[in-house]
Amino acid sequence: MVLGHEVILETHALVKAFKGFVAVDGVSLRVRRGEVHALIGPNGAGKTTFFNLLTKFLQPTSGDIFYQGKNITRENPADVARRGIVRSFQICAVFPHLTVLENVRVALQRSLGTSFYFWRSEKSLAQFDDRAMQLLAEVRLERWARTPAADLPYGRKRALELATTLALDPEMMLLDEPTAGMGHEDIDRIAHLIKRVSADRTVLMVEHNLSVVSDLSDTITVLTRGRVLAEGNYATVSKNPEVREAYMGTGHA
Repeated sequence: MVLGHEVILETHALVKAFKGFVAVDGVSLRVRRGEVHALIGPNGAGKTTFFNLLTKFLQPTSGDIFYQGKNITRENPADVARRGIVRSFQICAVFPHLTVLENVRVALQRSLGTSFYFWRSEKSLAQFDDRAMQLLAEVRLERWARTPAADLPYGRKRALELATTLALDPEMMLLDEPTAGMGHEDIDRIAHLIKRVSADRTVLMVEHNLSVVSDLSDTITVLTRGRVLAEGNYATVSKNPEVREAYMGTGHA
């Protein structure tokens, strides 16, 4: 299979069935390099299952996944991450008893190409401090570098998670509901950060907040009952009567 240079990720008729229940039902998707591509749909549409297939936490029942023209369908999660696909989760995943700086430094240890050195002295890991502080500056957290992650408010924990994701130097970021559970102020902050860090990366995100989707996304794919219902920019999908039906139970505005 030969993909155009503009396509970084593609799925072909991807299916995931669980004992007769089909969570993802023949999804074919193309994500263009350098875009923010949103995956939206009502609860139970299959969005997170689809993410789990892309990052190989689940194996597909059938179908194929291509990344930069290579078939990665049967690779394991570590192989996919090494290719440059890095994923965040719905639940904030940080080490609460490490400082903000230490959280990012743990992610940076990947560059050593070996196991994480949790038992090493503070001085031996100081080589990562400058880069860690640069990443914290990118997400506006440098003031809290020495603060335990557990003491951060929720919105800043999500910003920290974004910094640890960037520390893995991803070419493509998969963000699973990055603004879930936030108030308006935190939503605006995280949306702004996503816009900044996506300037030279490809982002595929699952997001329920349609204001964030409309502001950030170049392309939107709508899933319902495990299938692609519609695709296009926000103006296109928001006017689609089938999309309105799926979200609000009516095809009328």
